[in-house]
Amino acid sequence: MTAQDTMSNAIDAMKKGAYDYVAKPFELEELSILVSRAIKARQLKEEVKQLREGMGSNYDREAKIIGVSKAVRELYKTIGKLATSQESVLITGESGTGKELVTRAIHQNSERAKQKFIAVNCAAIPKDLLESELFGYRKGAFTGADENRSGFFEMAHRGSLFLDEIGDMPLGLQGKLLRVLQEKEIQRLGSRETQKVDVRILAATNQSLENLVKEKKFREDLFFRLNVIPIHLLPLRERPEDIPPLCEHFLNRIAVDMKNPPKTLTKKALQYLQKFPWPGNIRQLENTLKRAAILSRHEYLEVKDFSHLLEEQSERSEQNLSELGLEEMIEAKLQDFLDKTKTLPMHDLYQTIITMAERPLLKLVLKQNRYNQIQTAKILGINRNTLRKKINELKIPLKEKLF
Repeated sequence: MTAQDTMSNAIDAMKKGAYDYVAKPFELEELSILVSRAIKARQLKEEVKQLREGMGSNYDREAKIIGVSKAVRELYKTIGKLATSQESVLITGESGTGKELVTRAIHQNSERAKQKFIAVNCAAIPKDLLESELFGYRKGAFTGADENRSGFFEMAHRGSLFLDEIGDMPLGLQGKLLRVLQEKEIQRLGSRETQKVDVRILAATNQSLENLVKEKKFREDLFFRLNVIPIHLLPLRERPEDIPPLCEHFLNRIAVDMKNPPKTLTKKALQYLQKFPWPGNIRQLENTLKRAAILSRHEYLEVKDFSHLLEEQSERSEQNLSELGLEEMIEAKLQDFLDKTKTLPMHDLYQTIITMAERPLLKLVLKQNRYNQIQTAKILGINRNTLRKKINELKIPLKEKLF
């Protein structure tokens, strides 16, 4: 039980065998349930002893995970429990949620902390080179192989290998990775000899491996082998309470890099950042704060220092709309309409089509906004008087009007 709800406290507590970790304030009923469960854990003392023996002096606070939300506190506990495990870990989450940071924290708090941590982005390496990068090769294995070379697996021997964007790994290579996980040995390209390796695999992806398995783009047996201990990281928009401590952390770090006193956020600016959806998650938040800190000449950052976020969000919304394939759907419907009416005399086709599209659009947006004409006009990007005129011209009913 503690009033200092930090990552290091949580990890230390779980590594030392704590049954759970409670931050103040808390509910007495919740505490009572936790105590009851702890009492029923028959082998708790033995587990504490084993965890303490495995802890050693390897603790490294470099990989800092910042947050106060329930999701982050649970993550601290999970990292602590993984300290003595050798099993593979699969981390999922949107881009920018800190998947590599979590893998580094797992490594730094494990028995392998003194050994190497090798990070490989499977999407960044050309597919025809990825195999040789992972497993290495012998001289003469292919054109340009002028010498023997170790792969990432050999380099990470007795340490941890982080395979980022594992969902982009070619199917053929997935089978070889599965064999490494099962047999604990590798074979260099151009060699018939096998070599034992002791590597813990930490994998991450922003894709749904379950869907890739269904689409036959990812091996089911490899998925089950990697998914021994799954960790899912929530996007920043689902844990806004983590934004204040993240902002403080990033602003302090930016100040150190710039060799200036740290800048602070006004109350309104912080509220604005907490309400923003952050499609780029923590990485976007850090870059946004860095930009504002560099460009602002004041000691404090205001809402106006983050005005560019609205422009970026607008551009992203337009891009997302185009990705929905709405234009293709409309084109298909129009083609069907034209096929059916080609034998009929038409003199005002343009206005007919525009009216047919305009009327349902206005009806749907009005209904979506509970018939609030000011909000509807804002979303449509037209004047309120223009909207009223269109409602009358197109005879759009407002029977459910609330405003």
